[in-house]
Amino acid sequence: MSRITDAFQHGHKAFIPFITCGDPDIATTKACVLEMVRNGADLIELGIPFSDPTAEGPVIQAANARALQGGITTDRCFDLVRELRRETDIPLTFMTYANVVFSYGAERFCATCAEAGVDGLVLPDLPFEEKDEFLPVCRQHGVALVSLIAPTSADRIAMIAREAEGYLYIVSSLGVTGTRSEITTDLASIMEVVRQNTTIPCAIGFGISTPEQARRMADLSDGAIVGSAIVQLIHDSGPDAPARVGAYVAEMKKGMVQD
Repeated sequence: MSRITDAFQHGHKAFIPFITCGDPDIATTKACVLEMVRNGADLIELGIPFSDPTAEGPVIQAANARALQGGITTDRCFDLVRELRRETDIPLTFMTYANVVFSYGAERFCATCAEAGVDGLVLPDLPFEEKDEFLPVCRQHGVALVSLIAPTSADRIAMIAREAEGYLYIVSSLGVTGTRSEITTDLASIMEVVRQNTTIPCAIGFGISTPEQARRMADLSDGAIVGSAIVQLIHDSGPDAPARVGAYVAEMKKGMVQD
């Protein structure tokens, strides 16, 4: 059983936090990840910074810029995973952009994922129709290429779901990442089509920041993904970031499982 599969076993609702590697520095990223693990995270998405993160809102864009200015590199992100693997077996996926993988070399990137202990790869700017640029090499190295389904996917939802691997990332709202006071997309209809076409677990992300929102998303799907709220919390917290992130994850996780 893969680590990703294990995160969603037995009807378990997964809480999936996202963090930008290297913001404000790699030591803080590592400490925050380990606090997330200790406080109930089920799978963690690690963002490899990119200079033009088109899917991201202002919070994660700013985090990317700070991390790059601080000297973060793809190799340093791999080193971080190697360090984390000495302390945790939690499923880890990289979330980044196609150009990062192209620049590194897809074969080398996926081989290094396998060696370091990365379980999956999310590329939000990779169109479904172009996934074969990366899918064969991901499969060769046992790295799940995670597909995204957005409100605009419409008649492509069934096709994307049928070919999904690892888990499906369901985008809750149009636009870029960022917290939202209300999520108005008809996610139930999207999930109905998804469930008819795959048994792969599905988690909903974009715009989630409160335990109540996370609970609603988990009720519809197999889990909730939270990024911008955590990235902003880290930026606001200074040296207290790991402890505050841990407390936030614990609160979100508790909110998802309350009766």
